[in-house]
Amino acid sequence: MKFTHTLSYDASPDDVYAMLRDPAFRERVLAAQAVVSSEVTLEPRDGGAGGFHLVVEQVQDTAGLPAIARKITGDTTRAVVEEDWAGPSGGTVSITAPGKPTSATGTVALEAAGAGTREVVELDVKVKVPLVGGKLEALMADNIEKGLDIEQTVGIAWLAGER
Repeated sequence: MKFTHTLSYDASPDDVYAMLRDPAFRERVLAAQAVVSSEVTLEPRDGGAGGFHLVVEQVQDTAGLPAIARKITGDTTRAVVEEDWAGPSGGTVSITAPGKPTSATGTVALEAAGAGTREVVELDVKVKVPLVGGKLEALMADNIEKGLDIEQTVGIAWLAGER
C-alpha cells in the first residue's frame, strides 16, 4: 500500500532540519505519542555538518487496535524506526516490527513552501498476512499517520520555542 503524508511548518528548511536531528525533539515526540518505552540513537555524519542516521526503538501499547491486529502484535509491539538523512533535503526511512510480518519503507524530504517548510513522507506499507494483509496495511498506515500528526504538533511547538 502506498502512503504519503505531508507535515507543514512555519519555519525554514534549515530550522526544521535542525529540529529533526535533535535527539531531545525525538524524545519529546515519543513522550507525546505515549509509547511504553523508547530509545533514541542519533549519529551525525561529517562532524555534524552533513546528514545523520537515526534509530528509534519503541514499545507501543496495542490496546486500541482491533482484535485481528492484536492477534499478530500481542498487548504491546516493538517498532524500530530508522531514518538515514544524506543532508537537509532528505533521506530514507524504514519502520519494522522485529519478528512481525510488517514493514514500511520509503523516503522523507524537506521542501521550501513559501516562508515555511513541507516534510513529505512517502512509504510503501506491507503486511504479509494472507487474506487480511490489505486491511492490516490500512490500519498500519493510519497509525503511522497519527504518529506523524503528533510529531507535527510537537514540531510546531518546538519551533515556536517550547522546548
